Amino acid sequence: MEFHLPPIDLDPNAANRAAPEETKVIQLTAQPYSDGYRVRVDLETTPFQQRPSIEVILSDADGDEVASTNIVEPLSWKIEFTMHIRGDLNNPYTLSARLYYPDGPQNEPFTCSFEVKPPEAN
Repeated sequence: MEFHLPPIDLDPNAANRAAPEETKVIQLTAQPYSDGYRVRVDLETTPFQQRPSIEVILSDADGDEVASTNIVEPLSWKIEFTMHIRGDLNNPYTLSARLYYPDGPQNEPFTCSFEVKPPEAN
């Protein structure tokens, strides 16, 4: 005797997950560490049906890229990670995150600005 049971989704919010064209970054924050060379990034997206990719770029006051990362198909819509600042401090910094699907919709970058204190000023 064989039993065929439908898969059970244990996530109570599964019905509220967004389709790719509705998935977007809803929160982006940056908290510099006291060493002046690292930044903690907290990123949150809308709950998604299909896992997106996210491009994160950290730029200095001149618009030069000082750090970047790509997150491919994250498992969660809440992500925390550390970025390392290359070169001399050049405030203010701008952090931008762009959510996209390789063969589908792309969103405009979500940005935030912040300042990093030099290590000797902490």
